[in-house]
Amino acid sequence: MIKIKPLSPSLREKKRYLVYEITSKEKITKNQATTILKSAIKRYIGELGLAKAGIIYLDYKNNKGILRMNNKEVNNVKAALSLIDNMIFKTIYTTGLLNKARKKLEVEKCKQCNIK
Repeated sequence: MIKIKPLSPSLREKKRYLVYEITSKEKITKNQATTILKSAIKRYIGELGLAKAGIIYLDYKNNKGILRMNNKEVNNVKAALSLIDNMIFKTIYTTGLLNKARKKLEVEKCKQCNIK
């Protein structure tokens, strides 16, 4: 049986984490948010662009969440998400580290509660 060599770090796809907030009249569930975001991205950059971006929906709570995507497609995804109808999509923070993204998400939640 032949063992497959793992990819070296320089050949792997680099990823970025996007912390976002959706502003709308009603509260949106995680399933609704994923379908809305996926359809908006597909409408703007198409299925091939959606596949290249490799979007994974990580955390979502209180109309805020984290997306993981390919670093080369961040600007296309941001542009696609800014074109969503009936709600406002706001990018809070973009980073290469998941822990930083989660901390930024927690800080944003605390700002609404006026807790530091």
